[in-house]
Amino acid sequence: MLRLEGVRIVQGEFALAADLAVARGARVAVIGPSGAGKSTLLAAVAGFVPLAAGRVTWEGRDLAPLAPGARPVSILFQDNNLFPHLTVAENVGLGLRPDLRLSRAERARIEAALARVGLGGMGARRPGALSGGEQGRAALARVLLRARPLLLLDEPFAALGPALKADMLALVEAIVAEAGTTLLMVTHDPRDAAAIAPETILVAEGRAEAPRPTGTLLADPPPALRRYLG
Repeated sequence: MLRLEGVRIVQGEFALAADLAVARGARVAVIGPSGAGKSTLLAAVAGFVPLAAGRVTWEGRDLAPLAPGARPVSILFQDNNLFPHLTVAENVGLGLRPDLRLSRAERARIEAALARVGLGGMGARRPGALSGGEQGRAALARVLLRARPLLLLDEPFAALGPALKADMLALVEAIVAEAGTTLLMVTHDPRDAAAIAPETILVAEGRAEAPRPTGTLLADPPPALRRYLG
């Protein structure tokens, strides 16, 4: 279980509080007005933003002493975290070995991960030769290899068209279900939340609320969310 216990994040005049828990294996959307702190919340869990107070724990372990790379977390941003000078296979291989000194068995695992996300035979290409959706699939292949129990998505598919984004969300749903991964997904689109996240965290007015059933929240949104949704 992921817990944020008495968490307070302060950046200049911005402040965000959170006191909530997310069950292991849950799929949870994070939604709220622009600038409310959705991405900041994920960055704090990942270890990129320091806490002014409180603690973040995973399965009872305080994550504060752990550097971002040592936390049980994979995170995808809007740019998919792909290096343009590396091949697709090398980008995926970073999930196994940052020095890319890969064994034959590890290379086989990379090929299997690429095949799982629909990129079989495309490992020798550069990211610039891929479509936006294919780049997202490559980033997901790396997540598969990292095999971390907590996946944070910070709108990595926001630039995709509706049909392609729906395909990517379905792929994410299948991957996290197979591995029992806990998912936190920032989105500005309530339809994305409704598509794959049974629960949603509302971030608004300086606070990240505890997860609530997505359907109930969207059917009768509180005033802050209602103003955002229009």
